[in-house]
Amino acid sequence: MTSIRELLGSNIRRYRNNLGISQAKLAETINIATNYLGLIEGGKKFPSAYMIERIACALGKDTPELFAVAPVQQGWKEHILLKMSTLIDEELESLRPQCQEAANTCTGPDAKP
Repeated sequence: MTSIRELLGSNIRRYRNNLGISQAKLAETINIATNYLGLIEGGKKFPSAYMIERIACALGKDTPELFAVAPVQQGWKEHILLKMSTLIDEELESLRPQCQEAANTCTGPDAKP
């Protein structure tokens, strides 16, 4: 079972890496020692509420996001809509031969207007 310290540290590391910034850069931004940030990210230390707010702000996140069990990907709505659109397009494409066959049946030489 993951502790709250490990969860917080893991999320901070994930968000920091997503931004492409180093531990040293984030530590400098929030004015703490790099090794202290490393201890936080490693789940060895738990920062104060004030420090958590500063970290969240520096990462461009709301404080609760740092405690998310499964951090939400950016653009998740767009990803889901694209996936749904693709599935609908694939389904329509698979129905096209059946529709064409039905249309040919209705417009064949023996069809009545």
